[in-house]
Amino acid sequence: MRWLGLAARLVTGGVWIVAGALKLPDPYASVAAVRAYDLLPEAVVPTVGHSLPVVEVVIGTALVLGVLTRGAALISSVLFVAFIIGISSVWARGISIECGCFGGGGAQPGASSSYPWEIARDVGLLLLSLLLVRWPRTRLALDGLLFRPLTAAPEPTPRG
Repeated sequence: MRWLGLAARLVTGGVWIVAGALKLPDPYASVAAVRAYDLLPEAVVPTVGHSLPVVEVVIGTALVLGVLTRGAALISSVLFVAFIIGISSVWARGISIECGCFGGGGAQPGASSSYPWEIARDVGLLLLSLLLVRWPRTRLALDGLLFRPLTAAPEPTPRG
């Protein structure tokens, strides 16, 4: 299970790092992508659009390094649920937008044909994230170095 957890950390963390890093150079495109979903009040769209790439890179880095794994995986799970809901929502409403998952975003004719693949990808990554919430201790993780379990003092040996 620890090797499977390592693979889950590296795949999920790598996806988060790539997704966030591709959005960082153009924060206005990230805001436009969030706006295109037409789910959030306009007052919070800029904040979400600007902060999401940073959160993605931080979560991805934590997962790849294996530091605070359970917390990072929990946030990852919540984000994937939000993304699945968002994509499902635009699909159900007949809105055709590029998901903005790896940069870009906004209206795009015919984009709805990729929604099933995007949802399936996010469900798979959600399952990997949930695996890490359940079993956060994995191979080659900094958690094992930083948060070693405390061991009880040895019992004194009786004399005589």
